Amino acid sequence: MARVRDVELHEVPADLRPVYRRYAESYGPFLNQVKVFAHRAPALRHVMGMLLELADEAVLPKRYLEIALVAVSKANECAYCVAHHAPRLVEQGLDPASVAAILDPQVPGFFNRFNEALGIEMEEGVVEDMLAAGLRLDDLPRPQTLAAGGG
Repeated sequence: MARVRDVELHEVPADLRPVYRRYAESYGPFLNQVKVFAHRAPALRHVMGMLLELADEAVLPKRYLEIALVAVSKANECAYCVAHHAPRLVEQGLDPASVAAILDPQVPGFFNRFNEALGIEMEEGVVEDMLAAGLRLDDLPRPQTLAAGGG
């Protein structure tokens, strides 16, 4: 049970009802989440709205969006999100074993995480900042593209 009461559609400001309704009905089985987020108009407008816009734009294949959502949800230990998004990731073609091991250093089934899949390189100075903060290159998962600092 949520720590706050559910907010029903009729209680939401009229301009946000389409976001509430669409998120609850077409984004997926997230009715309980939207009922809680609806306590704060900015959360409903911006969080749910952003997720709906990302889905609409489809700039990223749904597979990559779901990879990002599941990886972040697992890293943050959010059982709600993992339970909702993991089946979607299987629908996008990932083996259930790969989904289960998404944060492991070696994920079965030739799998690449979101930033790695897109080949996003580190910005200049990031590695140096990391080292200056007392961290080590060994603290980075491998393989990792290091634009600066080598390694």
